[in-house]
Amino acid sequence: MKRVLLASLLAFATAAPALAQDFPPAPPVGEPKPFKLPATETFTLANGMQVTLVPYGIAPKAVVSLRVRAGNISEGESTWLADLTAAMMKEGAGGRSAGQLATAAADMGGDLGVGAGQQITQITMNILSEFAPQAVALIGDVAMRPDLPASELARVKANLGRQLSVALSQPGTLADIALARTIYGPNHPYGRVVPSAAQLAGYTIDQVKAFHRGQFGAKRAHLYIAGKFDAAAVKAAVTKAFGGWAGGPEPVRLAAPHQAGPRVILIDRPDAPQTTLRLSFDAAVAGSDADIPQRVTNSLLGGAFSSRITTNIRETKGYTYSPGSGVAFNPDDALWTFEADVTTNVTGAALGEVFKEVRRMQTEPAPIEESKGIRTYMAGLFAISNSTSPALVNTLATRDLLGLPADWTDRYVPAVLAVEPAAMMASAKASYPIDKLVLIAVGDLKTVEPQLKALPELANVPFQRVSVP
Repeated sequence: MKRVLLASLLAFATAAPALAQDFPPAPPVGEPKPFKLPATETFTLANGMQVTLVPYGIAPKAVVSLRVRAGNISEGESTWLADLTAAMMKEGAGGRSAGQLATAAADMGGDLGVGAGQQITQITMNILSEFAPQAVALIGDVAMRPDLPASELARVKANLGRQLSVALSQPGTLADIALARTIYGPNHPYGRVVPSAAQLAGYTIDQVKAFHRGQFGAKRAHLYIAGKFDAAAVKAAVTKAFGGWAGGPEPVRLAAPHQAGPRVILIDRPDAPQTTLRLSFDAAVAGSDADIPQRVTNSLLGGAFSSRITTNIRETKGYTYSPGSGVAFNPDDALWTFEADVTTNVTGAALGEVFKEVRRMQTEPAPIEESKGIRTYMAGLFAISNSTSPALVNTLATRDLLGLPADWTDRYVPAVLAVEPAAMMASAKASYPIDKLVLIAVGDLKTVEPQLKALPELANVPFQRVSVP
């Protein structure tokens, strides 16, 4: 038996090269196709609530997602009060307990998700198509008639407290807090990232109820339903569930001026094996003329896995496993950030390579094949990332939050494909002014700080050590 097995292995090893040589070449990459948004219907109820219906896909599934402009920017100095309220909203609503809500969602073939973010609180169910009207009704109960039971407050706060404790143990969280405070200031809603443990523990049920009562309303709400569903039945369910909701306040419009760079902010983690970096510049707001060129430029520089920065400091140099960059968009605000965790003793070298790649983008037009490749990648990724109903709802909700036109999704791919190398180089010059940078470094400062101060790009930049939180 052993001889037979050995002979088989030798035969395979001998044949393998021939098989590899005979393997046909990969087919050529086809030209990217435009993304076409399915026919949608958007209407507004008498109370101001917006509704968007998107018949999409062939699977007997539907996603029902309510987005309410009642997130962290609406909580004032009570940081994470929106998160606490969202968590409490799952603890019972419309005469059903938390367990009964979960069971009802499961009976529809899905589950109930409630969560708060910087801009919105969302209530979402992904269910079997036949239950879409019932899902609308359940979400209406959670949004408008949550029980907010005082008996559950201590447990929910304890859960959030554990999440806070874990987050603050991560250097990435410390870097994000420092970056937000540096860019927006500690008293701006965007600059208040986390509460203190004592602050979170001190919130009362009256504060939770007041936040829900004062921040939730039809004028801040947009309901998205996508997938396979009976449109007539869903419309009737929407009118019945939400038609009586009070209008409430208008959405918050928030100015977000950035604090000027250049600045280097340091946070000490003695003997840390890695340095956590955040490098940021102001960015063009979503929908502006500079928006799409900056997205393409970012993708080639650091946003894609095949980007220049990743190829340089991950694949070639081995300085880091996790580099990446991107633009964070808010209404009337945008910030480009590069982030990475790099080995401590090569922190300066890694950042020097990042600066080198930035300057190369600014001074050399990208080769035709490279620039075409990144545009084709982005076009394909957009189609793939919107291939499911939940993903498409997220895209539409983001579009609407940022005030982009209804046809933005259809125009995105052609706009990306039209960005030529010269436009990318111009975008890099405008987007990454090294003399205005904001840099956050969390690490072993006795080792890291001398490396950073030796970089020519940081020679005249003020350094500041801070403690977080």
